[in-house]
Amino acid sequence: MRATSLTGVFAASFALLASPPLAADDHEETARRVPGVEAPAMSARDLVTMPRLGAPIVAMDRFAVYSVTVTDPETLERSRRHYILDLAARGAEPFEFDFGISAHSLAIGPDDFLYFLSDEHPDDSRAKRTRLWRAALEPSGKVTGPMPVADIEGTNIHGFKLSPAGNAVALWSEIARDCAVFGCKESGSAVGSGRLYEGDAGFYRHWDRWLRPGVFNRVFVFGMEDGTVVGDPLPIDGHDPAEGVTGNTPTMPFGGGEDIAWAPDGSGVYFVVRESGADEPASTDLDIWWNDLSGAAPVELTAANEATDTAPAPSPDGRYLAYLAMARPGYESDRLVLQLRDLETGRTRALTQDTDLSFGSLTWSADGSYLIATAADTLDVPAFRIDPESGEVQELDLIAGNEAHIGGLTPLADGGLLFTRDSIGVPAELYRSDALGKARPLTDVVTSRMGELASIETTRFRFEGAGGDTVWGQVTRLEDQQGPIPAILYVHGGPQGTFNDAWSSRWNPRVLASQGYAVISVDFHGSAGYGQDFMDAINRDWGGKPLEDLRKGLAAALELDSQIDGSRACAMGASYGGYMMNWIAGNWPDRFDCLVQHDGLFDMRSFYYSTEELWFPRWDFGGSYSEARETYERWNPANYLDNWKTPMLVVTGEKDFRVPYTQGLQSFTALQERGIPAQLLVFPDENHWVLGAENSLQWHETVFAWLDRWLAEEKGAQ
Repeated sequence: MRATSLTGVFAASFALLASPPLAADDHEETARRVPGVEAPAMSARDLVTMPRLGAPIVAMDRFAVYSVTVTDPETLERSRRHYILDLAARGAEPFEFDFGISAHSLAIGPDDFLYFLSDEHPDDSRAKRTRLWRAALEPSGKVTGPMPVADIEGTNIHGFKLSPAGNAVALWSEIARDCAVFGCKESGSAVGSGRLYEGDAGFYRHWDRWLRPGVFNRVFVFGMEDGTVVGDPLPIDGHDPAEGVTGNTPTMPFGGGEDIAWAPDGSGVYFVVRESGADEPASTDLDIWWNDLSGAAPVELTAANEATDTAPAPSPDGRYLAYLAMARPGYESDRLVLQLRDLETGRTRALTQDTDLSFGSLTWSADGSYLIATAADTLDVPAFRIDPESGEVQELDLIAGNEAHIGGLTPLADGGLLFTRDSIGVPAELYRSDALGKARPLTDVVTSRMGELASIETTRFRFEGAGGDTVWGQVTRLEDQQGPIPAILYVHGGPQGTFNDAWSSRWNPRVLASQGYAVISVDFHGSAGYGQDFMDAINRDWGGKPLEDLRKGLAAALELDSQIDGSRACAMGASYGGYMMNWIAGNWPDRFDCLVQHDGLFDMRSFYYSTEELWFPRWDFGGSYSEARETYERWNPANYLDNWKTPMLVVTGEKDFRVPYTQGLQSFTALQERGIPAQLLVFPDENHWVLGAENSLQWHETVFAWLDRWLAEEKGAQ
């Protein structure tokens, strides 16, 4: 069958191909009935099965292509559905299409074909591995293909970036550094199942996995002809490790395609590397490199900065390289400042040095006249327009009301902007802004479905916190609920994070409020979105100003809403929030009826010697444990066990290497030996987060039952 590009697909009227948006499954009411609330309240199963919109891509400056992850309400199995939307036809409905095999990581090639990754094959007899494919859509709406682009025997392709002209592609996977091709068979010389690590080799485990010595995320560039890879690949980290660089690209554990950028003329590739070596667990030094694809060794562009350099974004004309950089080595939460490097002169300017915002999601406008980025700013994550000449930063007013959380920035050729927007009330939908003005929604993936559930209201408040500083918080509750309403104090992780106005598939204020609680979150000292000084204030003060802010914030919220019953209150948090539960247990022991502690730090000494990213405690506590023992012990929850009395639910994941699960076991043991009511929920297959659908459902049901147990009308009902 002849392949047809996207250009031919939409020659006919797009309206004829339109179909209704993704239909919502009938609501399965598992949440309780709440006084005063008639509509069904959102349940944990609603949260787990809520469709999830991915970031859009644009074809031919006219069509938006996006994927939606859906979860079967019965089996809880997840899959993706794919849609195309005609941006030129106002009010057009999205059209669903099917590749015939599972697909993810969609991209539009310069040939107008859709490229994607899949671990399936139309021929069931073929070996199961992740390959790169492409496909075209016919005018009838059927998919032509899929057609293989790259099928590397014995190797799973983890990601790809097409060159601007489509004559080359960058592929990446986990490959041994001494492997000269895209994948080598590992030697089977080792006897036994043990893994042997050298003391000077850097990480031996990271996030949720044990590393394989000598194996890294590596990028290779292949030539392409007629949509298929050809020839021998070029490793962009260099053929010779002695002249090139050894480390992970994309960076581990969360790096992706944003770490790799083609030059607009296809002459080379910019890429971010976390170098491997003895200093790696204590270093935040990410650097941007350049490979001109000539076979010469790559060149390090940001060697002068020993802190993080990331998100390379060349201008459309190839004259400039924009990127984001921190200034302080060893600090993972330092401010990300937009840098602009003139590639002709080598001069680099810090464009946003005088703007107290930390930027992310960096992209150029289609014509290269300005940059767009996002940044946390007082409970919102809005988008900003940045002038590359003057560095002037202008906040874009894209949404009527609160911006909430903006993401998925995708500039359009006509000066418009596609983006996603989510909030505590509603998951992400796709929006379009013309000329960077007020945006209009393009999709209804979840909004109508959410409208069938009981409404919530989120109220922002501020108060005078530690040191007289202004501190912000939010109260989320059911809109029509009649009091008294038990209170839940939410404590975010990080600690340099925020519980801002954004949707979460894990720590979700709406689903908790739908159980009949008032969810109170406080952006204590150390939180993001209030300037770098406010974020830095938690340094070496983990249990000081943050606890004072939480005390005052809870009091302010109770004063704000008289329906909230402060005599029935529990607190819950994960990571640093889990640390704070342990800290509260010993330093505010009489306030709460119960605590929920997820992946929380219990003993600062054993934590230091078992976590993997050592730069984090070294920065926040002023050195290693032996160098700053007094500070670690000052804020060590284990030193206040004699004060513990509050019932606690402890949750942990055995694959969590950031806060190893033994921290949870220690806190549970402390509760047991003191006879304090406690439960321990251990996930053998989860890391620092709970990601599996079934596990998420279990997590929520366990947490809800624990809160019910201690916040019933008669407190302490067993």
